[in-house]
Amino acid sequence: SLLVLHGWGSNKEIMKQAFAKTLPQYKHIYLDMPGFGKSNNEMILTTEEYAQIVQRFLDTLETKPLIAMGHSFGGKVATLLGTPCLVLLSSAGIVTVKPWSIKLKIATVKLLKPLGMKKIRSLFVAPDAQGMSHEMYETFKNVVDEDFEANFAKSNSKALCFWGKEDTATPLYTGEKIHTLIKNSTFYPLDGDHFFFLKHKDFIAKTITEQCKGTH
Repeated sequence: SLLVLHGWGSNKEIMKQAFAKTLPQYKHIYLDMPGFGKSNNEMILTTEEYAQIVQRFLDTLETKPLIAMGHSFGGKVATLLGTPCLVLLSSAGIVTVKPWSIKLKIATVKLLKPLGMKKIRSLFVAPDAQGMSHEMYETFKNVVDEDFEANFAKSNSKALCFWGKEDTATPLYTGEKIHTLIKNSTFYPLDGDHFFFLKHKDFIAKTITEQCKGTH
């Protein structure tokens, strides 16, 4: 089977839109991770806890996917599942140098937080964090700047790393870094931004068919 995990702030529908009509040889599993789409969340979570929740979901289905595919934040979760074949689509997990303007916003938020100036703080919240519950905002802070290099380096999966050349959320150089960290990996830079996979789904599906068929 093929497990497909969405990114932060997204949901399973965008992943279905891309891949539901591809890879017919696999049973597809799509889910909204806690706090996204139609899945509620009332806990402050870490990436590891997301992976544990997804694993319990798979255990309930009594299935062990051959392939875990993850976009952005979902790529980190997919990596932790340790499936034979791992497909990363502009995965998060490499700490990037923030633009000065972002550093300024973070410093301002830290200054205002003790004063309880929530309205002012809301002006500085990252776009990915807008409209979140307290639990999801704290979860966001747990995962947003997480250094995942050690987890990538420990991966024994056969990894296919697809990346958007114009991605600004997870820049191309972060994909190249992940490729060097995962021992058995191949890197595919493609035209497009953070959601490049929507227009390259057929190439991605073809590559998965060719590269993952011998893994178990």
